[in-house]
Amino acid sequence: MIQSFIEHFKERNLLNIDKKYLLACSGGLDSMCLAHLLMQSKTPFEVAHVNFQLRGYESDQDSEFVKQFCEANSLVFNELKSDTKAYVERNKVSIQEAARQIRYDYFERIRRQNKLDGIITAHHEDDQIETVFINLLRGTGIEGLAGMSEKRGEIIRPMLSFSRAEIKEFAESHGISWREDSSNQKTDYLRNKLRLNVLPELYQSREDARDNFLGSLQRLKDTGRAFNSLYQEWKNQFTSKDDDIWVLKSEGLKRYSGSHSLLFYWVRDFGFNSDQARDIHQALTLGESGKLFNSANYLANVDRDQVLIVKKGGLQEKISIDSSDIQLDTSLENYSILKVKPGDFMDKDPENAMMDLEQLEFPLTLRPIETGDRFIPLGMQNEKKISDFLIDLKVPLIKKARVNVLISGNRIAWVMGYRIADWVKIGPGTKEIIYFKKTS
Repeated sequence: MIQSFIEHFKERNLLNIDKKYLLACSGGLDSMCLAHLLMQSKTPFEVAHVNFQLRGYESDQDSEFVKQFCEANSLVFNELKSDTKAYVERNKVSIQEAARQIRYDYFERIRRQNKLDGIITAHHEDDQIETVFINLLRGTGIEGLAGMSEKRGEIIRPMLSFSRAEIKEFAESHGISWREDSSNQKTDYLRNKLRLNVLPELYQSREDARDNFLGSLQRLKDTGRAFNSLYQEWKNQFTSKDDDIWVLKSEGLKRYSGSHSLLFYWVRDFGFNSDQARDIHQALTLGESGKLFNSANYLANVDRDQVLIVKKGGLQEKISIDSSDIQLDTSLENYSILKVKPGDFMDKDPENAMMDLEQLEFPLTLRPIETGDRFIPLGMQNEKKISDFLIDLKVPLIKKARVNVLISGNRIAWVMGYRIADWVKIGPGTKEIIYFKKTS
């Protein structure tokens, strides 16, 4: 197994004997076997152990066992004693999730602190199979079916191609000692139920069950890579970002089979789940324009032939603008405030505004639109509700809530980004112009 291990990590470019790593070591069979393989392959490493204090004296004995092993082999020993039950209460997560968060946060902290080149874990082939079944039971996409990667970010798993049986045989034949975790024999956790009951039954269903399953996993990994390539091409072609709003054209869903999966892979980056992706897809297909969807931090809006996503944020606070101010910074944009003479030039870009300075009453006030707001749009004679004005311009719902207005006295002078009011327009009698020019 030693030679196979060395050939494997060299072929896959997983480890480099000129670098130094952090080994996550529980003291169990897998991590102790990996520690010996690393030493025999002359791969430099330190050891990190987490005592979750869940099994009392047994947990302390595990820590002492790993510590003594490190002392005997001149290895740096890093240890964390964690009050896992308190962490569970504080963060409202399960014991398993708490342990996962605690150990990986600690490993990464030690890796950075000691300037190490990666975190090595002892996950093996059987862990991989169990993980895929767990993902299936929880509901997963193609990534979950492909299981764990041999290398992802700072995490390196060089034993994924070796079975638990191979590891145990190696440990026994080389006189490697390890600690048995008594909780591994309990079926309180899903992984243990699969390991002890479900998978042994499945493997007995046919002689080649395990081999076939592993072969399917490899093909799923290849399929996943192909899908990711297609997804990136699709994303580049049909999605874009307009200022702080992400946009997906419906054409990108109409032209592809499996468009629900493409949509899900896009919206999941904003915290939306697969059920929400299905509902967004359905609303777009049925033309349910105006429908809104919420994730923890983002808002999605189906608007005619597109999906818009924007980061949630509080409404713009009121801002007072004095006649001497030269800069206006809002939550969305920044403007330079200039004073210019008539006839120099005219900026007709709706994102900017040029108004007759003498018509304005200072201080001006910037605020979000409110229900019932009205103004006289440039070029019109009568007042119009701003909500109706924005509907006429086909402004998406997701943008309407973010529209601000500039108030002079009690009158709206500018619907920012869209149009000034007719009463502040530049005319023959204009002596000086106030010019709001967007800078970012």
